[in-house]
Amino acid sequence: QVQLVESGGGLVQPGGSLRLSCAASGISFGINDMTWYRQFPGKERELVARITSGGRTNYADSVKGRFTISRDNAKKMVYLQMNSLKPEDTAVYYCNARGLFIENDYWGQGTQVTVSS
Repeated sequence: QVQLVESGGGLVQPGGSLRLSCAASGISFGINDMTWYRQFPGKERELVARITSGGRTNYADSVKGRFTISRDNAKKMVYLQMNSLKPEDTAVYYCNARGLFIENDYWGQGTQVTVSS
């Protein structure tokens, strides 16, 4: 079955760094666009960063220059390197995989990131 598992979240001080990981199984990883979303309490999920099957990336304006998305197709992993973290980055971060067909759209369970002194 399809499974996406996020890890790497936790508590970090403002200005610090975290590296999130997403491990995929049960999908043809190399043909999937991979996206990190985040959700603040009481709000809808918003796009943080995306890397396509071809390696092209895009970022939300709020994280551009601070976050970097990457993928390792051999390991079926996608990463989000988060630097210069701010309290407003505090959220649950989710991994998403989108394949060739519209029904191939999968989500992980999320990992909590808290930025606080």
